[in-house]
Amino acid sequence: MTEIRDDNIIVVKNLRTYYPISSGLFAKVKFFVKAVDDISFSIKRGTTMGLVGESGCGKTTVGKTILRLTNKTDGEILFNGIDIHALNRRELKAIRPKIQIIFQDPYSSLSPRMPVGEIIGEAVRDNKLVPKEDFDDYISKVMLDCGLQVYHKDRYPHEFSGGQRQRICIARAIALNPDFIVCDEPVSALDVSIQAQILNLLMELQEKYSLTYLFISHDLSVVEHISDTVGVMYLGSIVEYSDKKTIFGNPLHPYTQALFSAIPVPDPDIKKERIILEGTMPSPANPPSGCKFHTRCRHCMEICKHQDPQMLEIEKGHLVACHLYT
Repeated sequence: MTEIRDDNIIVVKNLRTYYPISSGLFAKVKFFVKAVDDISFSIKRGTTMGLVGESGCGKTTVGKTILRLTNKTDGEILFNGIDIHALNRRELKAIRPKIQIIFQDPYSSLSPRMPVGEIIGEAVRDNKLVPKEDFDDYISKVMLDCGLQVYHKDRYPHEFSGGQRQRICIARAIALNPDFIVCDEPVSALDVSIQAQILNLLMELQEKYSLTYLFISHDLSVVEHISDTVGVMYLGSIVEYSDKKTIFGNPLHPYTQALFSAIPVPDPDIKKERIILEGTMPSPANPPSGCKFHTRCRHCMEICKHQDPQMLEIEKGHLVACHLYT
């Protein structure tokens, strides 16, 4: 297994993740839920890519498929040049410590029957990352780096607040010395003041450990704060992608414009035009023909109803899939 290192630690090419829906006496597959439908992007080493969109658009499925927690239907996912989904069980186990995830819910993602020290150190011990004599000191260091105290080792998750539990989840991921972490809405279940602390911790750890993040969120203010690049998803597809400054300063896709118009402005003298999307997001099991967004788009044209728009580079690094720019 040869490891190729370049600027991009993650490369996703034409990824599709479909879930079959069966019915009838013989459980015949009738149709598929297209959770992720032909997306491509790359993440540079040491940076953060934000992935935003409405609930149900496929953001979490993207993260799980990259980590091979969910099987892909088609496409290619490269981590350091290695095809994750082509690895056998032994090869996958060897690479697992380098690709980690921080889950959304810090309450259900921690075992209530294990003390914190064991939760953080279990995978470290199983993967033999440090010698036995250094194990205890290593776990203490990781906990201190994540804002936890050493005496917390013997306590159980129910004895901690939500913010502290998320720190435990972060410490569990950091302890394996990963290169890449999927952050699946890691602050959405926390109070606003605690959110800021966790975001600052993630940025400090990124600098200290040279980490790369895929940061999944529906909170655009959070994504603007932490991300270097941003991808906007709608119904399983990425409709716009660019660096943070460009996409927040000049959103091009009508869906992106509607999303960003909802970001609150902390100045009462500034009035912002609010773009209200009509209707609800269609089902990924039965997406509209042509452009998936045309049923809710105020700029809908006849071509949008029949032809799926291709991703175009409007300016350097700024890609958008919309017939308005063809």
